[in-house]
Amino acid sequence: MGVAKRTRKFATVKRIIGKRDARLKENKGVADAANKKKAQEEANDEIVREIPQMPSQMFFAHNTALVPPYNCLVDTNFISHSVSRKLSLVQASMDCLYAKVNMFITTCVLAELEKLGPKYRLSLRVAKSENFQVLKCQHKGIYADDCIFDRVSKSRIYIVGTDDKDLQRRLRKVPGVPIMKVARGKYTIERLPGAVE
Repeated sequence: MGVAKRTRKFATVKRIIGKRDARLKENKGVADAANKKKAQEEANDEIVREIPQMPSQMFFAHNTALVPPYNCLVDTNFISHSVSRKLSLVQASMDCLYAKVNMFITTCVLAELEKLGPKYRLSLRVAKSENFQVLKCQHKGIYADDCIFDRVSKSRIYIVGTDDKDLQRRLRKVPGVPIMKVARGKYTIERLPGAVE
């Protein structure tokens, strides 16, 4: 059996505290001032977040402003899917909600239907019928999804009729806004308190 070799230890010196170390009494005041300054800078960099005040008709996620007769704000694809499945918008929505329904459409949705051309002329004729009340828009552009989202988030008195997945995803983030959609030859309602699905 061989003898284990021992390695020599190089530079074994006692550690000395530096002159600028914060543990020394002379440097205590300097370190405290630096820490206070750093804390103030961090406090100034904090993001100030404001929580928007909820409307008075909201009771947690329950919207007390949604009472019969319901106001239904419809989208372009909701009208076109209803027409393709041969559903009467007012009658089918009354069958879904078991109450009277006032149908609303914005000028952006009408402009979008006009822009889609002759393929959607029947949907445009349905939208221009006397069953719909037209809501005037004061903003620029004709992008209907933004218009509907802004209108609903400002006043939560509407049930939104849409089949657009992106708009539905955006509307689910707004509490108290039910979504009506076309499914299998009838309308279904989502997030309406007391609704049977």
